[in-house]
Amino acid sequence: MRMIFWAGFWAFVIDQISKYVVIHMMELARIRSIDVLPPLLNFRYGENRGINFGLLADGSDLSRWILISLAIAICIAILIWARKNAPRPIAKVSAGLLVGGALANVVDRLIYGYVLDFLNMSCCGINNPFVFNLADVFIFAGALGLIFFAEGDDKPSKNKPRNSKAKKAG
Repeated sequence: MRMIFWAGFWAFVIDQISKYVVIHMMELARIRSIDVLPPLLNFRYGENRGINFGLLADGSDLSRWILISLAIAICIAILIWARKNAPRPIAKVSAGLLVGGALANVVDRLIYGYVLDFLNMSCCGINNPFVFNLADVFIFAGALGLIFFAEGDDKPSKNKPRNSKAKKAG
């Protein structure tokens, strides 16, 4: 659990610091747009009241609390699952990244009523209109890590017979 905690802690802290620096100290909330390495990396101010791509973004308090509750329930489920089923360190780190990112976005919803987004990336003549934050990156990386690196119990053990019905000698 220690590895999950620290991965989640640092994902949470890095996301919250990045949002504070870019949105408040660099005043992105006021100026709305900063070209960092155009078109690859730009800062664009965004308030996400829903989930990815604006889903459930009606702005109602009910939607906000449903999304907060759902995120917390998913975090609890991931922690319970990881405690029992994630023996590999990379799977534990992945679980921590996912939980830390999700909780960072929950804190945004609690403080602001929406998730602060500021990263925008475009490439190769494609203008990406969407913005995201580092918590979203941690959630995505954590989910991918769990998909690719979590070991399941579906592998047969060397000591257990493959057939559940043992043949009787006789």
